Amino acid sequence: MKLVSRSQWGARDYRLPNGATPYSRPRRGVKLHYLGTAYTDRAHDRCDDYVRQIQAQHMDGNGWSDIGYSFVVCTHGYVYEGRGLKRRNSANGNTTLNDQDYAVLLMVGSSGLTKPTTAQLDGARDAIEYCRKSGPAGTWLGGHRDGYATSCPGDAVYAWVKAGALRPTAPQEEDPMAGFTKQDIYDAVWKTDQVAAPDTAPDRKTNTNWQPQSYLKDIGNRVRSLTVTVAAQSAAIHALAEKVGSGVDTDTVVAAVEKAIADAVVKVDIDVTQNQES
Repeated sequence: MKLVSRSQWGARDYRLPNGATPYSRPRRGVKLHYLGTAYTDRAHDRCDDYVRQIQAQHMDGNGWSDIGYSFVVCTHGYVYEGRGLKRRNSANGNTTLNDQDYAVLLMVGSSGLTKPTTAQLDGARDAIEYCRKSGPAGTWLGGHRDGYATSCPGDAVYAWVKAGALRPTAPQEEDPMAGFTKQDIYDAVWKTDQVAAPDTAPDRKTNTNWQPQSYLKDIGNRVRSLTVTVAAQSAAIHALAEKVGSGVDTDTVVAAVEKAIADAVVKVDIDVTQNQES
């Protein structure tokens, strides 16, 4: 949690005795608030100025003994200590409601910036968990409008509260392999490695995507190559045996051998391909 203490944001001293009033009972939970006025986002180095402005309004305008909230969360996710964990807040509507729950303000308005930022929701969740763990506060969670006639904390914040005030998650990076099947990967690896090194079988050390079926296909191609070679040699031997000594000229023998080899290669190629596809 990015907690900003009172001394860090330059808080004024609270007035005694009311500003030091402790909670008289365990807190039921946490109520969330918004500003209820127009708000324009600002650079973070100006957020502490605004928190001091809220305190001044509460003390000088409302006549309260301190800033009314337990904690204030800016749009950058920083949690400013208001009255903190031990001193009773004055923002929930009346003494009973103030004593019942912590008051956490999100710096968003009724106009201008009305929707909390992702960082702000993270900070608000930090504040809620801090109140529960260190307050301690119970698990109840609501908005200022729960139990008091007001539009606070605004529809956007209240919808988040009613949905459980879940911590927002960072956008997930797009998976570059999304949509690709194992077969797609296998085919791509096979094509790449065959082009890169047609006479060398890749292994797992050089290619972590190499699959067992890659070895099988490689073996199949090598068997096919050997089968074609053997068939061609056998055809040549038979052709020579038939023509030599029959009185035909050399050119005729050569042509017969070449045809026999070509026919053998085509036949073996068709047979092997059909076996692979079946």
